[in-house]
Amino acid sequence: MVNDWINQLPLEDVIQVTRVGGGDVNQAYRIDTGKESYFLLAQPNQPQSFYAGEVAGLSAFKEAGIQAPRVIASGQINGDAYLLLNCLEHGTGKQSDLGKLVAHLHRHQSPNGKFGFDYPYSGSSISFNNDWTDSWTELFVNRRLDVLGSLLQKKQLWMNHEVTLYEKVRDRIVSELARHSSKPVLLHGDLWGGNYMFLADGSPALIDPAAVYGDRELDLGVTTVFGGFTSEFYRAYVSSYPFDEGYEKRLAYYQLYYLMVHLNKFGSSYAGSVSATMSKIANEN
Repeated sequence: MVNDWINQLPLEDVIQVTRVGGGDVNQAYRIDTGKESYFLLAQPNQPQSFYAGEVAGLSAFKEAGIQAPRVIASGQINGDAYLLLNCLEHGTGKQSDLGKLVAHLHRHQSPNGKFGFDYPYSGSSISFNNDWTDSWTELFVNRRLDVLGSLLQKKQLWMNHEVTLYEKVRDRIVSELARHSSKPVLLHGDLWGGNYMFLADGSPALIDPAAVYGDRELDLGVTTVFGGFTSEFYRAYVSSYPFDEGYEKRLAYYQLYYLMVHLNKFGSSYAGSVSATMSKIANEN
């Protein structure tokens, strides 16, 4: 990161800029000044609006009382989008506190009673339409699962057998969701083990939101895919916000979604997991 670029940030007395991991989407830096440290995300050759969804998600978290990074500024410098956040310092904490935090997040209801968000989901390899709707099936199945399925066919990651199996699974999911009373609540949207942290004081925080108002079981299903959440987390969550009847079956729908996202993004190494999850859903009684 060149000095001319850094000097245009709304910061004074920058002492050090250090490149850090920022996932598969962003360039990321820690910026230390004489008074405070910051976390900078940058996206080359993108407009300021690139970070609008994340800014809105962090704002929704703040309104819901969820500990998360605080937005300092966002904009564009020399044709590059940027998002400047306060720097959260790592510590250690309890999974039970994390479970209570996520349950608290899921108690925050949609402001208009609908599913969706003011901005689309924008990832490194796919975007999803989050326009407001009365139907969780519309948002989750039509605008996410079906979009992913079409992409996997185009990339030849799914052949005829997988397409046929998906159609059977899709019918099963639509039928089951029609019997389940989904409520639109605030979701993290990408709640894997890398998107939470414990702070220096031991308290939990959520980072990198892909916020949307949807069925809370999406977040819970995602937590089960790659690990990072212990039995202590789930016990604390349930004590704060009990699961709905039949949740075990439905969690597989959201595991499938997340695995399809990864199959689309990273390729055939996820093909076996996607196929196994579809078979599990298709063969359920």
